[in-house]
Amino acid sequence: MKLPRRTFLRLAAGAAALPAVSRVARAQAYPMRPVRIVVPVPPGGALDIIARLVGQWLSDHLRQTFVVENRPGGGTNIGIEAVVRAPADGYTLLLIPQSVTANATLYQHLSFNFIRDIIPIAMISSLPLVMEVNVSNPAKTVPEFIAWAKANPGKVSMASGGTGSASHVGGELFKIMSGIEMLHVPYRGGAPALTDLMGGQVHVYFSPLPESISTIKSGKVRALAVTTAKRSEALPEVPTIGETISGFEASTWQGIGAPKGTPDEIVVALNKEINAALADEKIKARLAEARQCANADVACRVREDRRRRDREVGQSDPGSQHHGRLMP
Repeated sequence: MKLPRRTFLRLAAGAAALPAVSRVARAQAYPMRPVRIVVPVPPGGALDIIARLVGQWLSDHLRQTFVVENRPGGGTNIGIEAVVRAPADGYTLLLIPQSVTANATLYQHLSFNFIRDIIPIAMISSLPLVMEVNVSNPAKTVPEFIAWAKANPGKVSMASGGTGSASHVGGELFKIMSGIEMLHVPYRGGAPALTDLMGGQVHVYFSPLPESISTIKSGKVRALAVTTAKRSEALPEVPTIGETISGFEASTWQGIGAPKGTPDEIVVALNKEINAALADEKIKARLAEARQCANADVACRVREDRRRRDREVGQSDPGSQHHGRLMP
């Protein structure tokens, strides 16, 4: 049968519009089943806290369950690789740790390329680290800690949430700029590092603020300084390290990503909803000075931080000191 030209054109136009209609329908229907947010560290740390806040918001507003799945190990690489290998359908997300900026340098044989294999969805926050010590430590200020460390060479231990983590690199930067020596003790996440700091097994920890603010305010650890250029509104009485060491500045950031190839309409929908969460006063208060950024900033931040971390870590030994039970 020969179709009239006008009928043919109408059918062709309708067929051309089908992909766009399908994409819109897919975005409107998403999510149709539970979504998992992979957190590449153990429960209890800053990344875990942030993931659960965002996940609860998304569950409430998208009317589907967002489940936090902790996949620690390998300096956060195990969890990241799990997301890289997951289907790119919007049902597996990654809580992006700042460690991705250092891991490409510290780990020579990764099976993935973060910038190539993960698509950024949204920047969650940029947060200060807090230099904190056990309450029994004689140092009550940064100058006192430096003097104490110099008087105890080879005896001072520095906890971190893992090799290449923000707490590790922040501590290494402090070592370089203060001229002291500290033994690096890496943990599988911030929560166990903070637990051992409170227990006196390690001497100092550069902790992400949300992870330790309750222990600071309850007097379980002593905050000596924050690592950002300005004092934190959450801890206004705590000085900056820069007030003692001119030019010192460090922070940690977190984002949300997904496997490359995740449909654009799902990325846009998630970005919109996450940004709505970050504009909510209760969420902002819980994130303690989190700063909202555009989703494209995640990729830019990874590249910028990777260049800076390469310089910082290159000046110090990035390896781990093996201490039996403390190691993964």
